[in-house]
Amino acid sequence: MSNEIDQWVKQKESDIKTWRQEMHKIAEVGFCEYETTYYIFQQLEGLGFTLHTGRAVMNEEARFGVPSEKELAKHEERALANGVPAAFLETMKNGFTGVIAVLETEKEGSHTAMRFDIDALPIEEEIANEHIPAKNGFRSRNDGMMHACGHDGHAAIGLGIATFLSTWRGHLSGTYTLIFQPAEEGSRGAKAVVENGWLNGVNSFLSGHLGIRSQPVGTLVSGATNILATTKIDARFTGKTAHAGMEPHKGKNAMLAAATAVLNLHGISPHGEGETRLNVGRFDAGSGRNIVPGEAFLQLETRGKSTTENAYMKEEAVRRLEGAAHMYDVALEYAIVGEGLAAETDQYFIDKISNATQKSQFVNEVKDLMPLNGSEDVTYMMRHVQDQGGFACYMIFGTLLAAGHHHKQFDFDEDALLVAVSALAHLIIE
Repeated sequence: MSNEIDQWVKQKESDIKTWRQEMHKIAEVGFCEYETTYYIFQQLEGLGFTLHTGRAVMNEEARFGVPSEKELAKHEERALANGVPAAFLETMKNGFTGVIAVLETEKEGSHTAMRFDIDALPIEEEIANEHIPAKNGFRSRNDGMMHACGHDGHAAIGLGIATFLSTWRGHLSGTYTLIFQPAEEGSRGAKAVVENGWLNGVNSFLSGHLGIRSQPVGTLVSGATNILATTKIDARFTGKTAHAGMEPHKGKNAMLAAATAVLNLHGISPHGEGETRLNVGRFDAGSGRNIVPGEAFLQLETRGKSTTENAYMKEEAVRRLEGAAHMYDVALEYAIVGEGLAAETDQYFIDKISNATQKSQFVNEVKDLMPLNGSEDVTYMMRHVQDQGGFACYMIFGTLLAAGHHHKQFDFDEDALLVAVSALAHLIIE
């Protein structure tokens, strides 16, 4: 049967790569994946899945960092202009993107779930011809949005697996749930999927990522380690503007409060029991050289090797934000706009993946573990399944990278998509 699986994957190569390129062209940021959701829905129709979209996908209150109504409306207008039917768009209104696809084999068995993230990043894609998507005509057509982290590939892998499950249904038992998740970037969407109950009763959970570090195509890492817990925070300081020459004493300087916060944030002592991180990545303030700044805005994140260590960093960060606001007598408003937990792949899957993928002609080398040293909100799904007594994994599919993740020249070798589909197919059959 293993040869039949790989022959099938080879036959689907053109489709899998086409799906990736078509989704690369319609890159959309988190909660705004209207064109992408519709495209995925269209590919899944007729495969025998029960498809769920709109508010069925995510719990409204559990979403993090949802764009403003004005911003969402702008993206909805774009999607409508680009061909998403008005009736379908209405079901996704206000950022309820993503697709859940459920296949019931009608044979008694376990429940397996898989997550494929679908969002892009707010990056203007490279236009030079040395960038393969630009050279070959599938550069993002949506200005300021780019698949710079491989999620177009992840979604294509998901469509490949959906097609595999449909084709090989007669060999399968139990239930399969495929989660095409919005808003992974910023750790914003997974918790809302969990809160809507899609991981309840799941016995096995599979997920993964293309790249992370450049490795030859055919390399498969069974389990990522060091998936760090994280919290994303937006902070706004509001003081009082004043003439900087005549009445500086009447102003309340929000910029100084924010600057003090930045320095103090980066001075937080690392936790003694593990790795911790903090980064302020954005600082906006001021309107002119002769005006005491009355507004300042920060975007920052904390990370920790464990959820406990990240909680320490989050608490210390908030304390420093509040302290800086108090020092300069300005108001502070902050919001948690994303969070992810720490998680590890279960040993069960590290053993299982190695054994199952030995039969794949696409997998050349299997490594047990590799540190991620980053964060992923898929950990909400992993931990939920593990807390129920199930098993979860986060694999890494090797590929050489044209540039680092989140770079305007990011690209990967599309042959890695075949490795991922083959590996997951063999694992499903195993």
